[in-house]
Amino acid sequence: MKGVFANSKRIIWLLTAFLIMSLPATAKSHTAQDAVKQNITVEAVKGISEDFMRGVDISSLKDIEKCGGKFYSAEGNEEDLFKILKDNGVNWVRLRVWNNPVQERDLYAKGEIIAKKGDPIGGGNNSVEYDLDMAVRAKKAGMKLLIDFHYSDSWADPGKQKMPQDWKNLDDKELNKALEKFTKDSLNKFIEAGARPDMVQIGNEMNDGFMWPKGKIWENKAFETIGGFSGWTTLLKSAAKGVRAAQGKGEKIKIVIHLANGGDKELYRSVFDQVKKAGVDYDVIGLSFYCYWHGAIADLVANMKELAKVYKKEMVVVETAYAFTSEDGDSQGNVFMTYSDENHGYLPSVQGQATAIRDVIAAVASVNGGSGVFYWEPAWIPVEGAGLSTTEGDTWENQCLFDFNGRALPSLAVWNLVYGRGQVKNVWGGSAENASEFIPYDVEEKIQLKTTPATAPNLPSKVKLLYTNDSASMTEVSWENKDWKKIKNEGLVEVKGSVKGSDYQVTAYVTVSNQVNLITDPSWESGKLGEWKLNGPGEACFVENNKNNSRTGKWTYKYWLDSGFKSTLTRKFTDIPNGTYTFSLWAMGGGGENQIRILAADYDDSGKQISTKIENTGWKNWVQYSIEIPVTSGQVTLAIYLDTKSGCWGNFDDLELYKHN
Repeated sequence: MKGVFANSKRIIWLLTAFLIMSLPATAKSHTAQDAVKQNITVEAVKGISEDFMRGVDISSLKDIEKCGGKFYSAEGNEEDLFKILKDNGVNWVRLRVWNNPVQERDLYAKGEIIAKKGDPIGGGNNSVEYDLDMAVRAKKAGMKLLIDFHYSDSWADPGKQKMPQDWKNLDDKELNKALEKFTKDSLNKFIEAGARPDMVQIGNEMNDGFMWPKGKIWENKAFETIGGFSGWTTLLKSAAKGVRAAQGKGEKIKIVIHLANGGDKELYRSVFDQVKKAGVDYDVIGLSFYCYWHGAIADLVANMKELAKVYKKEMVVVETAYAFTSEDGDSQGNVFMTYSDENHGYLPSVQGQATAIRDVIAAVASVNGGSGVFYWEPAWIPVEGAGLSTTEGDTWENQCLFDFNGRALPSLAVWNLVYGRGQVKNVWGGSAENASEFIPYDVEEKIQLKTTPATAPNLPSKVKLLYTNDSASMTEVSWENKDWKKIKNEGLVEVKGSVKGSDYQVTAYVTVSNQVNLITDPSWESGKLGEWKLNGPGEACFVENNKNNSRTGKWTYKYWLDSGFKSTLTRKFTDIPNGTYTFSLWAMGGGGENQIRILAADYDDSGKQISTKIENTGWKNWVQYSIEIPVTSGQVTLAIYLDTKSGCWGNFDDLELYKHN
């Protein structure tokens, strides 16, 4: 499954509404309904081989079709998904396999049973038998096949690797035998059906092993006894034996060992050193790389280059994705987060989606041994009954390569366009073609600075600009000259900046004011609490690097926990001039807390506090709160007080403490 499940903070699933992201105010936005009407351009990738794996994971397809989902080609015709994919350059299909995807026990919500023991789990219900016809369809369409064994009855990823129900009580020897037999027998069923797999994953996103606790790598408090690297690699050997037994004397079936966090060199070295030491039989290193979870493409390239040098194996990004819209197609909410690092980023648009995919393909193709890229669930459109489980909706539809109605997006053509072919014009007015030059058209975030009269502001030498391929890139800017010594009146000053090689001009908005913010690092862009002191649970209150949840910049002071808690964040200012001050901050969150307040204390000798109540009204609904403080003691202590209930969440940003003139 996707890297999202690797996130130890379960916020992603619990706060679905909170995670539906929005575009920067300045971006080229479009609705999900208009997505098929977009005209996009993609730069070809030099030197990419014809046999490069251009794959998709469509494991949910059978459920989608069963529940009424349909797919439409660029010509507007309802067609078989495999034909649409093949026409757009896809040459591989990936299917996950679960052991026995049924409910282990009755499932209740609010005292009522919502699923009975033995009922299908949902999420594709991907047993071997359920997958067979999809595998056959892939082969008939002329595609190659990757089978992804999770060795679990449901989703397996770095955050959870549950032992299959039927294997829970087996000892080590019995478990290894069962694993080898299940792998062999499952692959033989595909072979007998006429869908011989070309590649097989023996586990899914195994950052911490699989089939816990016997195949768990790293110790933690959740398990008293684990198998460790020895237990895990022994199980891998058994799975590999199962693959080779099914392979027989036929063409070799490549074996993949798959981890998430594709840019994490330390993780991959620590795990694959042990795989090598144990002598596990495998052919391919599989990586998940979702830029919004796993970082910069440069990190992916650096990791792959080192892997190629040390282990001399093929490497395939077996999972990646990006969003074509910020909208939600059902009531479940989505897990996507806009990607923007210090130097690069992508907009959640059809153009941004195509560029993000193209850049991952280019990155993998640039590395010796980089053999392919698979897009995770491009056809998981929002169809009732075909969600994450039988009791949940779809969290992925805004990352599909089809719109919410199953119409092929122009970005689907990227698999051909990377070769400089396959230009598309669809019946809805959209198109996709090649281009090699892209120009800036806007800033990613409005440039706002403050300075005091007659003082030059610290204008940035580089600015994150949005380009016509909907990527964001840090670009050098030359600012016009101003005689700041002559600017003595308070007010707003606009400064123009020129971008080399472009007619586009950047504008910086400089506020000239006698007031000076006494709060250094007012939005925690240092990534640390700094001079603020926390009295409360650190796992619930922390600085978060998530541009989607910030008002400005990337960092905020964040709170969330799946149980109620109380906390106070304080910062003391001493040796300040007496007078009247204003303390303010911006807040947003889901609401429902017992109490949130900002406070001021120690400002005089009375022992009293000044405070105001904060009431959160929803995600991205930023509201500024402030209090006036009559300082007579030469000091003041500021505080953010929280008294929450289970699941409450929120963010604080852009704090200010000013002395009145």
